[in-house]
Amino acid sequence: MTDFYEKFRNKKQFDDHAEAISAHLDERYTTEEITVFHEIFSPDFHLDVYFVQSEKHNFNFLITAGMSTLEMTVPTAVENPQAYQYAELMLLLPKAITFGKVTGNNPNDWIIGMLKESARFPHHYDTWLAIGHTLQATADMEPYAENTNYTGVVILPSVTFDEEFTSVQAGENLINIYSVFPLYADEMNYKIANGYNALLDRLIEKNAQEIFNENRSNLLA
Repeated sequence: MTDFYEKFRNKKQFDDHAEAISAHLDERYTTEEITVFHEIFSPDFHLDVYFVQSEKHNFNFLITAGMSTLEMTVPTAVENPQAYQYAELMLLLPKAITFGKVTGNNPNDWIIGMLKESARFPHHYDTWLAIGHTLQATADMEPYAENTNYTGVVILPSVTFDEEFTSVQAGENLINIYSVFPLYADEMNYKIANGYNALLDRLIEKNAQEIFNENRSNLLA
């Protein structure tokens, strides 16, 4: 555990990146429209989640603020790796989904947990996240919680927000905001076997919506 703490203590942290995300939201929404789920204890790096409820949209959304405080390990083989080093994650939600005080025991807390686990993954494993990448809830592909059948996520470009919203400049660094789309186990296996483009074809064929659906139809049905 000591080595785990040391790993993050010795990494350069860009605290201004989280501040840039906060300012990015403040420019577009009022204080009353934004709720911040502050992280009380952070064993690695501080990661808050903002919950935006605005009448501008027919949905609400969650967005992380803190994933981009650390640089992701982008392979040198990737063209222009500097463009992918920093990211935050977003999840669009139907208006009916709400959150009280996040304790980990409420029915919808797993959704915030899913977002935070995904945001921490690249830093815990010295890798990176970008469009087309998938993450599993567990190695055995078990669901995120007892009240959901979702077992993983795929990282997608937002089709709801344009680049002016999903690209945030923090000094010389670019922060990408990616959309998270939860997947069922067989959908995850399909993507692993056939690749991102095959899964994307299924998303388009089924007219899958970016807004989270607790009980959406299986893409492979």
